[in-house]
Amino acid sequence: MTRYQAPVPTFDPIAFFAGPTQGHGSLAVAFSGSKPTLVEGHGVVEADGSLRLEQTVRVGDKAATRRTWHLYRVAAGRYSGTLSDAKGPVSGDGTGNQLHLSFAMRGGLQAEQFLYLQPGGQVARNRMVIRKLGVPVASLDETIFRRPS
Repeated sequence: MTRYQAPVPTFDPIAFFAGPTQGHGSLAVAFSGSKPTLVEGHGVVEADGSLRLEQTVRVGDKAATRRTWHLYRVAAGRYSGTLSDAKGPVSGDGTGNQLHLSFAMRGGLQAEQFLYLQPGGQVARNRMVIRKLGVPVASLDETIFRRPS
């Protein structure tokens, strides 16, 4: 994953996810193969400077689900928040073009995401690994695009 890491552009997730976004990717689940993913989002910067991001998620031919992120900047390059899919808080830190997020999920799963802002600031690569008892059980490879408002 370090091949995507760079000192610039600086990734500000609150600015990147404000407004409409769309992500296309592939979710690989152990013993189940890969399925295409489509994530449509709309983020709003709240009066306190935090981000509320509403997303509609489609995986393969399953019915769409909705999730909500709420992300706060707690210090330079440090973030905290909530995710409707998570069990407990989301924590994050950013360096250069990379944002690293981690959180627990239901069923004893642990999620770790690395997002990399690409040159031009309109595209981010998302690499997520989900583990159970330290063993990877799923991974997501996604490209997220900012869309015109």
